Amino acid sequence: MPKDLLTLLEYPGEEVLGMLSRAGELKAELKSGKPHHPVLKGKTIALIFEKPSLRTRVTFETGIFQLGGNPIYLSPDSIQIGKRETPYDAAKNLERWVNGMVARTFSHAMQEELARNAAIPLINALSDEHHPCQALATGLTLLEHFNRLKGLRVCFVGDGNNVAVSLLILCAKLGIHFTHTAPKGYDIPDKIIKSVSAEIRQNGCDLKFIRNPNEAVRDADMIYTDVWVSMGQEKEADKKLKAFKPYQVNAKLVSFAPKGVKISHCLPAHRGEEATSGVLDSAACVMFDEAENRLHVQKAVMSMLMGGCLDTPPVPE
Repeated sequence: MPKDLLTLLEYPGEEVLGMLSRAGELKAELKSGKPHHPVLKGKTIALIFEKPSLRTRVTFETGIFQLGGNPIYLSPDSIQIGKRETPYDAAKNLERWVNGMVARTFSHAMQEELARNAAIPLINALSDEHHPCQALATGLTLLEHFNRLKGLRVCFVGDGNNVAVSLLILCAKLGIHFTHTAPKGYDIPDKIIKSVSAEIRQNGCDLKFIRNPNEAVRDADMIYTDVWVSMGQEKEADKKLKAFKPYQVNAKLVSFAPKGVKISHCLPAHRGEEATSGVLDSAACVMFDEAENRLHVQKAVMSMLMGGCLDTPPVPE
């Protein structure tokens, strides 16, 4: 198993399933009131945040506490990596003091530089190119609602951003069919598609790119969406809002999907833009289940990378 979780690309499908299995076990323990084995007891984890956060900060801090560890939150203004000191120097300092790092950054290159120069594990809590913890939370949510993964169909409606990228990688590794619908110019990068092409063939996945959103959702088990304008893209807001208007997840779009379709969103949601409140507040929407599952999958990753729990069996398909 790799030292870090920078992307899901570095992990074979069996290890991704292992993370979901561990997450399910930890969730069941918490719900039953059974105390967790304190795998992070005596360990300190640094949370390096360049962006504000609700879900990421709360779930990581809570998860570290539940596993017996101590989080240290480093706010966007507190260390200013790349301004006050280089990523190399920051990594070399932190590896002397703490047992692991969780980083939420703009640049993915920042994550790579921190991981490369520190002997301690790093977990990518979000970067401009990847969001692996969010994709793992989607995987656990799908497993809970469908009791299987292989052969499910996920349709991502919106920008080919970090969430779409990580979700595609997860689907490719677990045998989940993936469809992306977006206006021209907002597709998932070709380098990502090429990087998972072998696993797509090996696992028998359908990979489709369809411009018409009504057509794209026709066989979906889950419709997934995300904000159209991410943090740092504010200058593109007017252009993107105009381009994505026909891709709003609303009651009309959902009517083209099969009965029983689930809907999710990585949050925060810009209600009335990428999705309507009517859809997000409907019984079909599982976004809060997924938000809850961020806690459990992140605990699983921390226990495996920072707590030495590597013996998790894979989830049955």
